[in-house]
Amino acid sequence: MQPAGGYHYGVIARAIESIAAQAPEHPSLDAVAASVGLSPAHFQRVFSQWAGVSPKRYQQYLTLDHARRLLAERRSVLDAAHETGLSGAGRLHDLFVRWEAMSPGEYARGGGGLDIAWGWFDTPFGPALAMATPRGLCGLAFAAEAGRGAAMADMRARWPNAAYAEAPERVAPLLAAAFGGSGETRLHLIGAPFQIKVWEALMQVPSGEVTTYSDIASAIGHPKASRAVGTAVGRNPVSWLIPCHRALRKAGGLGGYHWGLGVKRAMLAWEAARYDAIA
Repeated sequence: MQPAGGYHYGVIARAIESIAAQAPEHPSLDAVAASVGLSPAHFQRVFSQWAGVSPKRYQQYLTLDHARRLLAERRSVLDAAHETGLSGAGRLHDLFVRWEAMSPGEYARGGGGLDIAWGWFDTPFGPALAMATPRGLCGLAFAAEAGRGAAMADMRARWPNAAYAEAPERVAPLLAAAFGGSGETRLHLIGAPFQIKVWEALMQVPSGEVTTYSDIASAIGHPKASRAVGTAVGRNPVSWLIPCHRALRKAGGLGGYHWGLGVKRAMLAWEAARYDAIA
């Protein structure tokens, strides 16, 4: 995690908002740079450092047309992903994630008996609240749009009976593996059995690819449960590592995102840039 990531994401988030607002006019580099208060040269440098591509190229990843192309060209087949694991040669491989889930009884107790450490961290997508039990990372919330207070309240409300302690040093190694691109990330999934099935299916969608709510419903054996799947996707407690941002509407629309659509757009475009760079 780069210390400048939060600053860079703040610039990028404002740029994305400006690009989205002016999408029909295809705003120029000068116009987008002016909207975030930077010179064109400085903005180009900051943007390219964060995204890995030029602002003009990145704009293409933010469009509805791109989302539709993803569905047509890079739509993940979840059954095949279950069988083959990581995507093929030349693809951007996902991090290796080892996970275990709470028992239904543990979930019913609302986190009672759990010790959860938490801390705030700088990430490529702005400030993030990370939480962990001794068994692994259990929560990751992005606060760039939601705000820190709302993110904390949201996370704690999921497991109201847990004992919480601010201890970023206990969480940092797990988050470093998540964003550093090396090592194993351990997850401790705290959710109802149906939710965990949905989250497990999401973890089979490779980086740079997408799926739909109806595909997930079929993959977990409940083909008529698209709406329930959408709710479970929205309740994902470990954003990014359980990649709910890769779930789109069937027609190619982004749908919703618990931590803000700007964050979802940034994640999808960030992954697409890296996918194309090595494809």
